[in-house]
Amino acid sequence: MSIAGVLTILWYALAPFLWLIVAGLALLVTIQAVAHLRGYRLFAYRCLGANLAALAVGLSALWWIPLLTRSQLAYIATVFDWVALLAAVFGVMLVAWLLLHPLSFLLRGAKRDAGSLTASP
Repeated sequence: MSIAGVLTILWYALAPFLWLIVAGLALLVTIQAVAHLRGYRLFAYRCLGANLAALAVGLSALWWIPLLTRSQLAYIATVFDWVALLAAVFGVMLVAWLLLHPLSFLLRGAKRDAGSLTASP
């Protein structure tokens, strides 16, 4: 099968979910942009709660990804199946971290800057 054939199949598989992908990407970009405007730096800010929540969301993907695909963990038999599932879990965890980490910065900043109209330096 050619690359064009694979991309065509992939496009038809993703087409029903395109609006959801675009909405999630818009949410991610919006949260990141607002947080960066308020002084958020990716590796300078530390929040254990956001890290643990992202880990929990990622590990929960072991349960709901097979449900979403109408499958079971018992059907994951080959090494490639496990690699694909673990890559999906890692992707979910990464996206959750990219959303929750700056969001926790914004929520903590709102508590810190209560009553002021600008962020503190």
